[in-house]
Amino acid sequence: MIENQSDNIDNKEAEVSDQDNTLVDEINQENESSIKEKENEDINAEDLKNTISNNDARLEQLEKEHETLKSQYVRIAADFENFRKRQSRDQDDLKIQLVSKALTAILPIVDNFERARQQLKPESEEAQALHRSYQGLYKQLVEVLKQQGVASMRVVGQQFDPTLHEAVLKEPSEEFNEDFIIEELQRGYHLEGKVLRHALVKVSMGPGKQNSQEEVEEDTVEEIIDSEDVTSENN
Repeated sequence: MIENQSDNIDNKEAEVSDQDNTLVDEINQENESSIKEKENEDINAEDLKNTISNNDARLEQLEKEHETLKSQYVRIAADFENFRKRQSRDQDDLKIQLVSKALTAILPIVDNFERARQQLKPESEEAQALHRSYQGLYKQLVEVLKQQGVASMRVVGQQFDPTLHEAVLKEPSEEFNEDFIIEELQRGYHLEGKVLRHALVKVSMGPGKQNSQEEVEEDTVEEIIDSEDVTSENN
């Protein structure tokens, strides 16, 4: 009886010991699990920091690339705009050159029309009718030139400008000051604000030149008279 009780006590103690061991194992397992979870959390936090750092570096690199591409785009756009403007100017210049060449060849015809108009003085009805027909053709020609942007110069009384005029003759003038245009010998023309043909002109030397020439002539006449007087007295 006593032995059975002792065995029961031993069995209970063994059960308690087993329960304690089991509890210790569970606690150890929980501790190990907690440690592993903490380690995993630390690893995850470090990975997250590395990921954020990498993303920040990548973002900074992308921003630099964006600025570089933006600068390249702006430069290319500006170059293209300059190229477009230059092409437009070149085309306009080429057009003006072609038109200028054609119109320059027509201007002598206009000169001949104007000379004929100044010389012709129709008297009979037939001559007047012919003159009116001629005037009609001349007006049509002038109108075509105007439509092409041609404008004639008005130079008489203007100061001589070598960029617009070509001086053919110079002479003294009481009416005009020096370097002012006295007469138009051949009309000049503009095309779209540029010189199509320079005007051939006669330029004033000023009234002083004429006075000096007259004084020289008077001095010469007086010398001749004085010389004749001396000769007469000697004789």
